[in-house]
Amino acid sequence: MKALTYHGPGRRTWGDVPDPTVRDPEDAVVRVDAVTICGTDLHILKGDVPEVTDGRVLGHEAVGTVTATGPGVRTVTVGDRVLVSCISACARCAYCRTAAYGQCTGGGGWILGHLIDGCQAEYVRTPFADTSLHKLPDGVRDEDALLLADILPTSYEVGVRNGRLGPGDTVAVVGAGPIGLAAIITARLYSPSRVIAVDLAQSRLVAAERFGADTTLTVAEADPEAVRALTRDGLGVDVAIEAVGVPESFELCTRLVRPGGRVANVGVHGKPAVLHLEDLWIRDVTITTGLVDTHSTPLLLDMLAVGRLDVAGLVTHRFGLDEMQEAYDVFADPADTGALKVALFRT
Repeated sequence: MKALTYHGPGRRTWGDVPDPTVRDPEDAVVRVDAVTICGTDLHILKGDVPEVTDGRVLGHEAVGTVTATGPGVRTVTVGDRVLVSCISACARCAYCRTAAYGQCTGGGGWILGHLIDGCQAEYVRTPFADTSLHKLPDGVRDEDALLLADILPTSYEVGVRNGRLGPGDTVAVVGAGPIGLAAIITARLYSPSRVIAVDLAQSRLVAAERFGADTTLTVAEADPEAVRALTRDGLGVDVAIEAVGVPESFELCTRLVRPGGRVANVGVHGKPAVLHLEDLWIRDVTITTGLVDTHSTPLLLDMLAVGRLDVAGLVTHRFGLDEMQEAYDVFADPADTGALKVALFRT
């Protein structure tokens, strides 16, 4: 089959690799009907994720059709249309038993496109199929379902839920790329009083406004004094969501949050960030980090199916599967291309 493989920082290839097969009783093989590219894939290509080895098939977000199952698979069958979750869950370890699937110690967690071959390919082997694949309702489009493989549950769980966002809160989302926009969409579910979006690119701030941001600021405009003026009692935001993964954005979040507020880091960091405890120790600020667990995926999928989760417009560019290299170039250059999410489809 054809697949996108990693060959060290800055090097990727679209070419032939062996077809995946069922190896373990709980495996399924899925024909990839639609797939997307994640910002984490770009971090891998920068060399930020050293666990990814030469020749690894990248990708952890796909929709497809089951073509084979192992003898231990019970809940999906050949022909089922499924969402391939970015997180695999053994369902037996101590972490999985508390729905902390991202921390699975039984062979799961974030493994697709990381520790095992992923789904930027024509076919993908998916371990723990019963707990790592989700059957799709007939009315849900592949393009929309793709957004629930990673960015929607990640933003919701690691950003909105970890940040304990509540009705009437003010939230700053630093970074208006796909993750930040998904954070805005899911933050609106909690009726915040104000959503402030911060980004370098004006095009992404326009998108943030379209998806529900009340106020948009460039990084230059987002100094703490200006942001405090937009908040209740002028103290700062209740929740700051970091959605970029660079030191500057994390440190900005810690400056924007009020005393007693929460900073929820979602971005994937490849470099150290300074934690200014000399300022933060007295302010009762809570900082959370996290890898998505995807425990919310069934809930979000139900909301999508009944029209309560509007993701239209997040996918801006569409390609055939064999146009993977071009799709990467477009996704990696959003300032010039205006790309948010790209989707690639089997033709």
